[in-house]
Amino acid sequence: MQVVFLVLSGLLLTACGGGSSSVAVDENGAVQAPSAAAAEDSAGDSDSDSDSETDSDADGDADSDGDTNSETATAAIDIYEKIFTARSADCADYSDSYSASVRDLTRSQGFDSEVTVTADEGSCTITSDNIPNHDFNDSSANFRADVVKQSNQFVLSRRPLKATQNDASSAQMWDAVMLNGVVVDIKTGGCYYPSERRADADGNTEAGCPNGGINWQLVALEYATKFGVDQHNAHVQPDSGSYHYHGDPNALFDDVPVGDGSPVIGFAADGFPIYGSYIFDQSTGAFRKATSGYTLRQGSRGTRSDSNPGGDFNGIYEQDWEWTDAGDLDECNGMTYQGQYGYYVTESYPFMISCYVGTVSQTFRK
Repeated sequence: MQVVFLVLSGLLLTACGGGSSSVAVDENGAVQAPSAAAAEDSAGDSDSDSDSETDSDADGDADSDGDTNSETATAAIDIYEKIFTARSADCADYSDSYSASVRDLTRSQGFDSEVTVTADEGSCTITSDNIPNHDFNDSSANFRADVVKQSNQFVLSRRPLKATQNDASSAQMWDAVMLNGVVVDIKTGGCYYPSERRADADGNTEAGCPNGGINWQLVALEYATKFGVDQHNAHVQPDSGSYHYHGDPNALFDDVPVGDGSPVIGFAADGFPIYGSYIFDQSTGAFRKATSGYTLRQGSRGTRSDSNPGGDFNGIYEQDWEWTDAGDLDECNGMTYQGQYGYYVTESYPFMISCYVGTVSQTFRK
């Protein structure tokens, strides 16, 4: 895949593919609509103060009163396979409409991705059809159902606060929504349940586990089948056709970070931002990936029984992992970096988020 570097409005935006692009970004790294970029060019100079009350809001940022001015947004921004750059933790800074034309590669079927972010004084609303901004269902995938457009709408706090205690993630809730409109669902419906008719020789099943009381829950990206995910670590909810990520989307950010590190690529259900993997390490003067604080347990799970899979800890179950504070990130897979708390994409368990430090919005209920 060819990577094209576009320098527009004095900032860097990367795009995959060989075609030209009319998309621009402002000095804060926010993607601009083509009409907005043209308006600034005709004025002869870009407004250097994104917080100015006289700003035309062509970059889609929130007005000074917290409302988003949509009068200048005449067309959706094409984000097909775009790499984001902004690190703002305020969801209002992404207010605009976004679109992409993508393909289900296995079915040879086209889809239109549509995402809209709006904001008021206290919250943002992300409305999406849940189709990604990249092609999906490549030859490595084994989807159990076809992808179907959704009608998702999530409400996020613009100023989330940490709660007095962490809130556990739940299989009844989506964990997050990416800026391309696709949901995140880290937990699986799979577990050790040898009496289930679909269980394999090891007693594991990818579906059919009882609600609650699961002692050995399978981790999608550690299990042998990886639950049939495609190259974006995503697959489909069998009962609804909802495409969702189980880890690093292998999209939205790249391995060439700038500034303080990887951009914001989405928002968790508690309103805190989700960043890509990279941070700038002041001690070394170089970028590196943030590391999970979870460690694989050592030794054996015990003797196999109807309630214990036995064997050595190997990472395929959530219970194979324990938080030891061995990395950068806390128990929820987040940290405060450059004065802002956020969750980070990691190469190992829990991959993106394992619990919430804030109050979860009930709009993320499945």
